[in-house]
Amino acid sequence: MTPQRVTLITLGVADLVSAKAFYARLGWTEHSGTEGVAFYQMHGVVLGLFGRADLARDQGREGADLGTGAITLAQNFATEAEVDAAFDAAIRAGGTALKQPEKVFWGGYSGYWADPDGHVWEVAMNPFWPLNDDGSLTLP
Repeated sequence: MTPQRVTLITLGVADLVSAKAFYARLGWTEHSGTEGVAFYQMHGVVLGLFGRADLARDQGREGADLGTGAITLAQNFATEAEVDAAFDAAIRAGGTALKQPEKVFWGGYSGYWADPDGHVWEVAMNPFWPLNDDGSLTLP
């Protein structure tokens, strides 16, 4: 496990269609994704755009007002056991559990924790996104 890395940055947006249009105007190309989420391949990292209400629900905080600047930092792992270990390590280090790791609707396994300042992190295993040997993520 490589603890110092980020593989997916998810930004909570007020309007997904408008946000996608903005990134298109910047010259970014959307990668094929899931309905309700847009993904952009970056150098070794993926940026995701997710409606704020849907993001709050996915974090286990239904109805939370995430406001502007809402973000979820994510670390992807190869196995559910690695997700559990990373989640447990974060909690032991002083993080706050938001959502215990569990099998999720999109076919993977994920959980959420917050650092002492309230920054939300997701730890996940996505069977559709295999990780490179160095732990980096490149969309298939």
